[in-house]
Amino acid sequence: MATYRDIEKVRYLCDCGKKHPLCWLYLCRHCFKLRCGDCLLHEVDTHFCPCCLENLPSTEAKIRKNRCGSCFDCPSCGHLLSTRATNTMSVNPDDPTKTTPKKMYYLACGFCRWTTRDVGIGDKSAATGGWQDLESLHSDRITLLLEYYKKLSLKENSEKEREKFIKRRGHIYYTDKFGLASVALKRKALGNSSNSGLSEDDNVSNVVIEPAETVTEFPELPEDVFTTAIGLNKITTIDQRIASSEFQPSSVNNLYPRHKHLQVRKSVRCKKCDHNLIKPDYNSASIKFKIQSTAMYHVPELRVARFNMFSPQKEVRAVFTLSNHAVYNVDVELLPVEGEDLYSTGKFNLPGKKIVLARRDEDALYEGNNPMENVFDDDPNVVVFRKLNKLGFALGVTPLVPKGEVRIAFVMRHSYKNILGLPSDKEEVQTVWLEHTIYASLGQAVPE
Repeated sequence: MATYRDIEKVRYLCDCGKKHPLCWLYLCRHCFKLRCGDCLLHEVDTHFCPCCLENLPSTEAKIRKNRCGSCFDCPSCGHLLSTRATNTMSVNPDDPTKTTPKKMYYLACGFCRWTTRDVGIGDKSAATGGWQDLESLHSDRITLLLEYYKKLSLKENSEKEREKFIKRRGHIYYTDKFGLASVALKRKALGNSSNSGLSEDDNVSNVVIEPAETVTEFPELPEDVFTTAIGLNKITTIDQRIASSEFQPSSVNNLYPRHKHLQVRKSVRCKKCDHNLIKPDYNSASIKFKIQSTAMYHVPELRVARFNMFSPQKEVRAVFTLSNHAVYNVDVELLPVEGEDLYSTGKFNLPGKKIVLARRDEDALYEGNNPMENVFDDDPNVVVFRKLNKLGFALGVTPLVPKGEVRIAFVMRHSYKNILGLPSDKEEVQTVWLEHTIYASLGQAVPE
């Protein structure tokens, strides 16, 4: 849990110059560089409902306003609404003197117990769909504004395209020489009449938009506003009103079910080499990835083992842990930062020897044995402990500040085996050395 709880204690330097935790970074297997979210291109592959797992193309999801048509969220607490069945007695059309049971359906929340019956929505005879949606009073104006700005955007794009093909001539006598003056005037008149390539139906001037009315007067508060007790259970909260932004109900009696938001499956692409780093499976029910280049699976993960308290000019033995999530052994070397180090506020000595990290063994992880304990020749002054694919090493750190945060920066150089698939269905293993600058926060310096 230290990876997700104290992720800001150890940060890796991205290729763009920003510092991020390792769990937020990706490793490009073609550039051999760390990439953050700002160095990547995010592409939407498909839209799907997280409840019923229905896949929708982008055009259909846009028409539905990125909402699922059959799944609903509770307007009170936001949890998923489930369909409940109940039996009601109805008059038999063949014999009015007899009644027959009929199954009816309604929506209910299993968390806050809100139901569609609380707001007067009648039960439905079918379990799938049929729930009537509320229409906003401003839907017509919003549609008119969208149409206007869509045509305005089309007009601007057509004018930009037209300017690209306009050739400025320095000598007018060429047009007179070849008799092109009359042709140019006809084309110019035709272009002005067609309004820059727009048809008569798409003309912006045909859309009439009434200006919005500015609200200058507000109704006064009732006289008993400060004397009458307020029923908080009958008034909606700010979160409930924002969730239904089209209506913004002020009373709980006006809460209606909301269609569930669609989610997307996206692929991540490197901006420099244009290769995919994350490519999920198209099926929304699958959690597998076709391509997954998260940095945690390829770069050794460094953590601070414990929080340290420092005294000025006194050396403290700080313990770090290194974890290897790859399926091969990794050689690690710790080097000083090149140039002037403006980040570090402590003096430390890096181990001069190479550290070998064991590969991740799933069988040994679940069986509990440690087959790699006595395989490597570790220096006891550097390596504190070793367990499976994880080891701990110690550094002597002396703070250079009288008080405040003690930080260090160094370069981690490690081996990386890049497995490339060839057209002949053979794999080629390419071993390279990668370097990453690491910034670690060790603790606080307290004056004596």
